[in-house]
Amino acid sequence: MDQIEAGTVHTLTVARKIETGYVLTNGKREILMHVNEAEEDLDVNQEVDVFLYLDKKGQLIATTVIPEILKGTYGWAKVAESVKQLGVFVDIGIQKEILVSKDDLPLLEGVWPQPGDELFVTLITDKKGRLLAKPVTEDIIEQERDLAKKTLRNEPISGRVYRSTKVGSFIITEEGFRGFIHHTERKDEPRLGQWVEGRIIEVKDDGTLNVSMRPLKQESISDDAEVILSYLASRGGVMPFTDKSSPDDIRDTFNLSKAAFKRALGRLLKAGKIEQREGQTFLKREGEAKK
Repeated sequence: MDQIEAGTVHTLTVARKIETGYVLTNGKREILMHVNEAEEDLDVNQEVDVFLYLDKKGQLIATTVIPEILKGTYGWAKVAESVKQLGVFVDIGIQKEILVSKDDLPLLEGVWPQPGDELFVTLITDKKGRLLAKPVTEDIIEQERDLAKKTLRNEPISGRVYRSTKVGSFIITEEGFRGFIHHTERKDEPRLGQWVEGRIIEVKDDGTLNVSMRPLKQESISDDAEVILSYLASRGGVMPFTDKSSPDDIRDTFNLSKAAFKRALGRLLKAGKIEQREGQTFLKREGEAKK
């Protein structure tokens, strides 16, 4: 790249040494490199490959640390800090952490990445020349992803969330597959950048995956039954929900589908832990429950 700007790599020449480091040049412009940005001692007239970025004062400076993530290249960057109303800062390997703007994050701050999460990003510059990290787009994922085989159905899978929407979460798996977790296939919405585990419920014709974070039905019934029992206990042992309740009310209250709710109710009824009457469900006292 010929243009001298943040986020680019250049081969520059050491013009002179100064007390705080080095002055580098391309023959037209001089760039400062602090001594702690050089991985070894340099000599005058020595050529050196450097990465450019703006320091806190807005001055363009150089470092011999060349990050894998550059303008036009994508990579995983670990989240270092989340700042309310601003965005998150990621570590790309240089001394300065790079901002991912809130404009490129979910509207709900509760699913923003937290320190330790990782984002798949590239570098861009804003109108003022400041370096920003921008999360991957679907176009890039489509170019880079691998195709999953139909035989993977029901297999366990893990990956990292690269996109979060109201309808569900999109992940890139360890194997490089693109997966989608519909909001009905998770109990809690994972954060952007979070590592998640699930199982493959469908391999689509285009080689992408539909993934569920819910346990298998037998395990799910037990978990869902515990949710209902906890809810009853918190409401004095009675709730205005039965197997006749509306799917929307069930979803809003328990984050369960009506089918899952009915299966769990059926298990609890069979075990004698609850009873239904007059349009309500009651928690039986310990002595009333079947042994």
